[in-house]
Amino acid sequence: MATPIAQPEEQSGQVGAASSTTRPRAFRKLLAVGLIGSSIEWYDFFLYGTAAALVFPKVFFPNSSALTGTLLAFSTFWAGFVARPIGGVLAGHFGDKYGRKPVVVTCLALMGAATFLIGCLPSAAAVGALAPTLLVTLRFVQGLAAGGQWGGIMLLLTESASPKRRGFAGTFGQTSVPVAVIISNLIFVAASGLMPNDAFLSWGWRIPFLVSVVMFAVVLYIQAKVEDTPEFRELQREVSKSKVAVVRAPLAKVIRSRWGTILLGCGLLSATNSLFYVSIAGLLSYGTTTLGLQRNSLLAVVLASSVAMVVVIPLSGHLSDRLGRRPLILVGGLGVAAWAFPYFGLVDTASLPLIFVAVTVGFVFQCLTYGPIATYLGELFAPNVRYSGASLSYQLSAIIVSGGTPFLMTALIAKTGSTAPVAAYILAMGLITFASAWFLPETNTAEVRDDPHAIPGTHLHR
Repeated sequence: MATPIAQPEEQSGQVGAASSTTRPRAFRKLLAVGLIGSSIEWYDFFLYGTAAALVFPKVFFPNSSALTGTLLAFSTFWAGFVARPIGGVLAGHFGDKYGRKPVVVTCLALMGAATFLIGCLPSAAAVGALAPTLLVTLRFVQGLAAGGQWGGIMLLLTESASPKRRGFAGTFGQTSVPVAVIISNLIFVAASGLMPNDAFLSWGWRIPFLVSVVMFAVVLYIQAKVEDTPEFRELQREVSKSKVAVVRAPLAKVIRSRWGTILLGCGLLSATNSLFYVSIAGLLSYGTTTLGLQRNSLLAVVLASSVAMVVVIPLSGHLSDRLGRRPLILVGGLGVAAWAFPYFGLVDTASLPLIFVAVTVGFVFQCLTYGPIATYLGELFAPNVRYSGASLSYQLSAIIVSGGTPFLMTALIAKTGSTAPVAAYILAMGLITFASAWFLPETNTAEVRDDPHAIPGTHLHR
């Protein structure tokens, strides 16, 4: 492991200006590796949500009613989000001290192992209460890994990119989310469609989890072929020359100095996280149990809608390099708020084409927010506390918003018999995103965009 770097007072953000980019061919390989590795990581994490909605109530909570089984399954889904801030804190601490790459490698390996082992778990019919206990434990490990890898992948991509292309580069980690949704749904549809339902519930559901073994090939490649970011390596050299004492708690430092930025950064993700998990988990449960829709048909709708995300996320990152980060996030947050009630109005028709319109339009608005957010969160913090600050902002939203949304949706609909309270919740989340972006500064201002040598975010850390 690399020597921990010293942590002087907030860096100017100019460190690495002379060497903050990687050779074009090597950087293209890094973008590809970031997209592939992060896609497999999120595939593993999101696969659990699909299974929690469609399979786990029957496999791990067979003696519960349909509603109770679904709520219990979604509560285990939430466990992964409870763990994500912890993973982000640990990864941020080590990533700011030892580098981005070793933390990413560790998190990817951990996610692959946990997901593979979920596919090996015995059912509740075989071992009783031990089965859901092991399920929750492995879900927690998944959360630790997901919480840690996001910041590392994001910084590997953005800190290695040209300052004028960082918004676009950061989207290669973000685009992995819809890619993962598409892959997980395709494999789930294929596995369930190629066998009788009894066989699928008995053993077929395990196949998508066991496929995650391919993660280890990506881990080996990153370990052997990918260097840490030029900006981090330059920071190590500069600090080494200055002989400054090591600060052993970068997380504590960023919380003390930038706690307001962390909370507003968390708020930025409210719209995208709430609507996304409604669409990939809550909607599957509601559509199959309440609206009477076929499982594979609904999965196909979510899969097709996810294609819009693959297009809009890179586009939004590119636009953020040209127009600034905040305008995209402001429009996306307001769009999610405005679309909340129409979204559920279309879903409640139980018409698959109209549900496709609801989910697709919702995905477009949330991607306007989600695309620039990786780069924007990183630029809000100085390089020496960037991993800790960005990860904590991102993962706090995971535990507050993401993990609880499918559970909350199911409980609200069961209590009220209506989707209106869920729509009101999504509207509120959209407004929180808009307000958070409104009060945060722009990192890629017009002056920065017009200066060929300026690095976005630098002016905030002088």
